[in-house]
Amino acid sequence: MHETPETPALSHRPAIFLPFPGLVAAQSTRHGGVSGEPFASLNLGLSSGDGRENVLENRRRFFGSLAIGTEQVALGFQVHGDTILRAEQPGNYDRHDAFITNRAGVFVAVSIADCTPILIYDAGNQAVAAIHAGWKGTALGIVTKTLQAMQAGFGTQAGNCFAYVGTCISENIFEVDADVAGNFETRFKRFDGQRNKFFVDLKRANAAQLAGFGIPALQLEISPFCTVENNADYFSYRKEGQRSGRMLAVIGMRFCHSDEGGIRR
Repeated sequence: MHETPETPALSHRPAIFLPFPGLVAAQSTRHGGVSGEPFASLNLGLSSGDGRENVLENRRRFFGSLAIGTEQVALGFQVHGDTILRAEQPGNYDRHDAFITNRAGVFVAVSIADCTPILIYDAGNQAVAAIHAGWKGTALGIVTKTLQAMQAGFGTQAGNCFAYVGTCISENIFEVDADVAGNFETRFKRFDGQRNKFFVDLKRANAAQLAGFGIPALQLEISPFCTVENNADYFSYRKEGQRSGRMLAVIGMRFCHSDEGGIRR
């Protein structure tokens, strides 16, 4: 992140999406909000235990920094599953862990605080996706299923896609027992004999689903940050417990480029 102690950034904007005019994509940090301890300060989670007015003001600040309004966003309470919603309009849609849309002016978002956020842009068909992938969603193949839903609904092809695997808990921190580790291929986990625990790499596991669909490596960006190790900048449920704040990852199009080279809204 490019920030100074005097002006901490409200969000990290993935470089992979910067070449596309009209596309908005960002993951929030914990900076620039009004919430006090232990939610200091840009807590965006309404179910976190923070004051509702604090969270709503924080959301206004975060989305406002991206020049979009809270009334333009589709999001909801997630359940660590693999249900995907095609968002035709903004609003709150509970029990979905991924959102897709090809509607300009509709911005899809997911909440995170250690789980992996994945943002996808289909430049060929002007469609986007926001995905929440905890270990359960990752094991269920939610990224692959979301891309398949985009392919079925929008005609998405891998070569037109650009994707970002966002900041989450890192492999050297995500310690799990055998029952969880058993859901992952050997290449995405390691066993620590001294601790008698497994460590799972959620970033690599989700990036592999993007690559498995055929998205070129040069069109994929993976965050180098960890919610636990970089807790000064990001919320972490694993580190902070039930009183942790929440972040949002959001993507959407202000306008769409038509096939004829013009702009459609």
